Amino acid sequence: MANQFSLSQIGWKHFFQQQLTLDEWKAFAIARVVGLERSVVHLLTTEGKQDLPITPCMSDIAVGDWLLLDDQSRFHRLLERFSLFSRKAAGTKVATQLIAANVDTVFIVSSMNLDFNLNRIERYLALANEAGVKPVVVLTKLDCCDDPQDFLSKVQALNPGLEVVMVNSLDAQSVNQLKVWCSTGETVALLGSSGVGKSTIVNTLLGLDVQFTHSIREDDDKGRHTTTGRSIHFLTEGGLLLDTPGMRELQIADCEHGVEETFPEIVEIATHCKFSNCKHDNEPGCAVRSAIEAGTLDERRLVSYQKLMREQAFNAATLAEKRARDREFGRYVRSVMDSKRKKTGQ
Repeated sequence: MANQFSLSQIGWKHFFQQQLTLDEWKAFAIARVVGLERSVVHLLTTEGKQDLPITPCMSDIAVGDWLLLDDQSRFHRLLERFSLFSRKAAGTKVATQLIAANVDTVFIVSSMNLDFNLNRIERYLALANEAGVKPVVVLTKLDCCDDPQDFLSKVQALNPGLEVVMVNSLDAQSVNQLKVWCSTGETVALLGSSGVGKSTIVNTLLGLDVQFTHSIREDDDKGRHTTTGRSIHFLTEGGLLLDTPGMRELQIADCEHGVEETFPEIVEIATHCKFSNCKHDNEPGCAVRSAIEAGTLDERRLVSYQKLMREQAFNAATLAEKRARDREFGRYVRSVMDSKRKKTGQ
């Protein structure tokens, strides 16, 4: 692989060019984040690879971001993103965790075995729709599945326009179906829970053992977590492949539009409910409940929709409260510092 790339080869688009002044274009180096660790950002520029230490003054950064660097290779500013995947941090921590930025297509990877879960796929679809990124569902373990068409039908039933591909992750010819979305300068991310075969897909697409892989646990068909960091890899077709760690827990926040876009039939039917604020439980004149009783709407879909809407609203409110507390604390600290400076000046 060549050590130097053009900006377009690493995903530069007119969207980013519009954000630069002529002076910035001349004075600063443009770099893309291709890897992220606790204390260092791995970058790629037209001159090659370099590392940037993370400092407190830097913005929150995600793999896929674009940065401007000064003539000393120091962080200047972060460019606006055209897409961003984020989630509420796992566990009880009240924080937003960035997953990936400036992605064109997302492969939502799910295995065709006992770990297959439509609710989980819907969760990832809501995340993709909120980010404005084209989703492609990739069903793996084709070589181990007795009835792949059953899995395919279940996913396609979520949305007739949804693109779904079935692959044997170990077979290059099978995985080559995905290369249509991997043309030069296009950034593709892989999302999915642990053990669904994301790392194997990365290895097969690259033709290299870039990521370690582990076998499936026989007792529950669940794979072992392998990828521990986010990183971008170059494909021979010119695309950029962004791998992410498997996520057993994916809590969404501020994702109302994404959820509604994932369940368009429920949103459409709900417009015929008697009350505009209908919760679709036991309210009179509920068109959604009527559709379920008539067999034209799957109740599982409604339960999944309601759960995601409640979750995103609760997490959004929790994060908003934390931001408000942080702002209040920041004002308090500034007032204390101002008071100390005034006393020192006296």
